[in-house]
Amino acid sequence: MEIILTIALLVGGTVAGLLWRKGSFLRAIRRDKARVQLEDALKHIYDCEYNRLACTLESVAGTLALTPDKASEVIARLNALQLVTHDGRELRLTEKGRDDALRVIRIHRLWERYLADETAVREQDWHSDADKKEHLLTPQEAGELAKRLGHPPFDPHGDPIPTEEGVIPAQRGKPLLDFHAGETLKVTHVEDEPEAVFALLVREKIFPDVVAKVAANSRKGLELETEGRMIFLSAIAAANVRAVAFEQPDIAPEASKTLLSLRLGESGRVIGISHTCRGVQRRRLMDLGIVPGTEVTAELQSVSGDPVGYNIRGATIALRRQQAEMVFIE
Repeated sequence: MEIILTIALLVGGTVAGLLWRKGSFLRAIRRDKARVQLEDALKHIYDCEYNRLACTLESVAGTLALTPDKASEVIARLNALQLVTHDGRELRLTEKGRDDALRVIRIHRLWERYLADETAVREQDWHSDADKKEHLLTPQEAGELAKRLGHPPFDPHGDPIPTEEGVIPAQRGKPLLDFHAGETLKVTHVEDEPEAVFALLVREKIFPDVVAKVAANSRKGLELETEGRMIFLSAIAAANVRAVAFEQPDIAPEASKTLLSLRLGESGRVIGISHTCRGVQRRRLMDLGIVPGTEVTAELQSVSGDPVGYNIRGATIALRRQQAEMVFIE
């Protein structure tokens, strides 16, 4: 009887322990979820202030996909923490609330910069990945990441990255739709939301630093000439792009001669790499010696024509057609 009682106590204790640990785990999940909601709300309020838009209970509920009642709870907690003020209509950040918002935004944009420069993660996945990471990294880890990346001032979309002290560079450029036919521009910012519009811009290879010439501008949209190709952006897509006037482009928008145009035995001198070639792929080409001034000769070609072997600084390097057409030559 004593043995049975002992076993029952042990089993009961084990079950109780498991239930306690499970309860603690669930409570931790709820706490993390609540913290994420607070930080997301701070980001939204900051974005509204930065873009000089009114921030309301309705806008918080819509952005965070919450019911009005749940959004009210989030705002009440932010108010109790002295992170926001609410005059009954509009929400505003306190100084502490702005510091917390900038901390989250800094991590988000640094992580997107890391994904763009150091990984092969697709452009369409940068934002969602950074949305998760922004709630996990500490300010110290963000500082180490910034140092590793060379303290970049802008993320890969052209959004300014707040410094560790909370200083944020000014937004650059004007809406693409403000440019007229005949003007040459340089893209400074590409909005990554909504996802469908961003995916379209990615397909058309519209990124920060891309140089283009406006061929036509109408209420329907813009026709652009860039790197030897013509593209059309609807007014909706163009509204998500900002740019600056560019008087002396480093690579003319109409430039079309690339490594791919070389016949076997022909040589060319590199004048630049397309701005649509970014991150790991761009760094690999530069590591191979494909930099302005390098002479490249087409030496070998596979039966299918892809890849092609090029002599670069005495070594034969195989490049895919997609890579070769991103290298401009003269």
